[in-house]
Amino acid sequence: MNTGWKRADLVELADRALLALRPWASPGHARFDLPGPAGQSGPVVDGLEAFARSFLAVGFRLSGAESDPHDHAGWYARGLIAGTGQTDRAERWPSLVDTPQARVEAAAIAIGLHETRRWIWDALPSSAQERIVDWLAGSVGAWYPESNWQWFHNVTQAFLRSVDGPHDQAKVDEYLEYLDSCYLDEGWYTDGRDGNVDWYAGFVMQLFSLWYCRMSGDQDRQVQYAARLKAYVAGAAELFGADGAPLYQGRSLIYRHAVVGALWAGAIFDANPLPPGRLRRTCLGAIKYFVDRDAYDDDRLLSQGWHGRFDPMRQSYSGPGSPYWSSLGLAGLVLPESHPVWTAPEEPAPIDVGDYTHAIRPTGWIVSGTASDGIVRVSNHRAHTPEGENPLYSRFAYSTATAPVPLPSGEADRAVDNQVALIDTHGRWSQRPTITLQTITTHRAQSRHVATFARPGGGFDAGPTLKCVSVVRGAVEVRAVRIEAGGSGKALVVSGYAVPRKPSAGARADLVSAVAGLTGGGWGGESVHLLETPFGGELVVPWCRFDGPEVGRWYVVAVWLGESAPVWPVFDGELLRVTWADGSVDQL
Repeated sequence: MNTGWKRADLVELADRALLALRPWASPGHARFDLPGPAGQSGPVVDGLEAFARSFLAVGFRLSGAESDPHDHAGWYARGLIAGTGQTDRAERWPSLVDTPQARVEAAAIAIGLHETRRWIWDALPSSAQERIVDWLAGSVGAWYPESNWQWFHNVTQAFLRSVDGPHDQAKVDEYLEYLDSCYLDEGWYTDGRDGNVDWYAGFVMQLFSLWYCRMSGDQDRQVQYAARLKAYVAGAAELFGADGAPLYQGRSLIYRHAVVGALWAGAIFDANPLPPGRLRRTCLGAIKYFVDRDAYDDDRLLSQGWHGRFDPMRQSYSGPGSPYWSSLGLAGLVLPESHPVWTAPEEPAPIDVGDYTHAIRPTGWIVSGTASDGIVRVSNHRAHTPEGENPLYSRFAYSTATAPVPLPSGEADRAVDNQVALIDTHGRWSQRPTITLQTITTHRAQSRHVATFARPGGGFDAGPTLKCVSVVRGAVEVRAVRIEAGGSGKALVVSGYAVPRKPSAGARADLVSAVAGLTGGGWGGESVHLLETPFGGELVVPWCRFDGPEVGRWYVVAVWLGESAPVWPVFDGELLRVTWADGSVDQL
């Protein structure tokens, strides 16, 4: 899919989005009081959030600009003065000392100040500069949790140091060491040591690490981080469908095109492994995907959702300003018009021209893209959600065209999507909060997990250990399961993707999801959940069930998601061998 977009289109989008916010501004411009349900920190912090995250877009928009026809600099300078001023308490921002969420927004403001230095900071009176420094200095000594938040601290400190403000280099160095401990390999980070893997690897762990170097002048670390970023871009760039849709997995998905911020950073920091025209196609393809599907509402405000507004996607910390973290997706505007990423002809992505299957080893993912339907799927063999199964992390597969059923497990005779679940004698369906990757190659992955059962009064009971293997070719995943130890259960159920009977606007309307048993004794069916995802309602989940499963025996199914009827492989149970429709063979 050729987007046809140029740098001017992204500039126009940024200007249009920023201008649409102005009618919602407080009198001094320090907040945007947007419509919609408040986040857990309350409406005042929500207003700061909208200001700070949109100011991030201003930073990217003006960084290399020769003119400012809409006076973004003047508008936001007034907001900076009002938010940190002493005259109007109604406009003053909550302090970083008292309000944790303000520490996140301070980092966005710090990057915005750095990128607009010649436009805003250098033009401010010294008294205003001092008050801004005083507000940002609340980061000194404030607590930042062991997660991506430590980058917010370090970026804020980098700006303070650049203007001779208070800063704590010892704490910066401590956090740098911790954040390095979150690094896995091949460009991927967990969000906190032993945490989950999701788009935060790009949102913050990659992009903010390089921006810290840009702001602090730390060239040695920039070389190290750029090498990591280069590896990340190579893998993450193939997690987008031909229509531009990113993989639907993980939290904070209302940030939408923030997913391409780290890809732009690849070009900004000379860490792009892709042809520049292909990078532009992927980044602008994702942004255009959301623009074309009503991410901006009738007031041209970003809604809380995926395509259009979908409030169930909100998380406790999500206020009406939260979606403006999507400003990260505008980072490419830092690059001048003469940069090859803007001047090179747009090139197709691999999914535009052929099928591919490869592994992202640190995440336990096998990625499969098929050109015939433009869908990317991920078979998932790594997760860590100790409080119980999380649909956004613990499913066996995800895609760019579907979302998981928003339930932790099946119940009665209804399976949720992409599970390997035991049903015990009490009728409880097992969950898999923690998945341990064992081996992974180009198109095969193996993992183990303990089937856990939720107690009615809270807590979990540990059940049998299951070994699971995925072998992937095109749109088909062969999924094999063996009960290793710890008993068995009443039944074993393996399910496929959830497809809505009533697709939402912008979603695909012709998807086929199917599951076929490849070993004897299984019987199939489908479950319907009268629930909604951003892709639509009345979610249909196909499954295969094996009653009375035995310890040590392989149970094998094939799972399909596509736009046509499935073509199933053949499984030889004695040789444990899969023969595909094209005649190729894989050993289980």
